[in-house]
Amino acid sequence: MAAARWALALARGAAPVALGVLLWVAVAGGEQDRLDTLKGLPEANPEVLAQRRRHNELIMAALREAAETDENVARRPVPWRK
Repeated sequence: MAAARWALALARGAAPVALGVLLWVAVAGGEQDRLDTLKGLPEANPEVLAQRRRHNELIMAALREAAETDENVARRPVPWRK
C-alpha cells in the first residue's frame, strides 16, 4: 500500500517536470532560428547601426541641453544650434 502511494506521488511530481522539459525543448529549438533571423535583418548592417548611433547622440545632446537650461528648447525654431 505504501509503495503504491509512493509511486503515485512520484508520478504526480514527475508529470509537471516532464511537461516543463518538453516546453523548454520546444522553445530552445526555435531560439537558434530566431537568432539567425535577427542576424539577417537590415538593422544588423554596420552603416544603419552607425546612423542610428549618430541619431541617438544628437537626441541625447538635445536632452542634455534641455536639462541644463531653463529656456524652453521645444519652442526654438527648427534649425537651431547651440
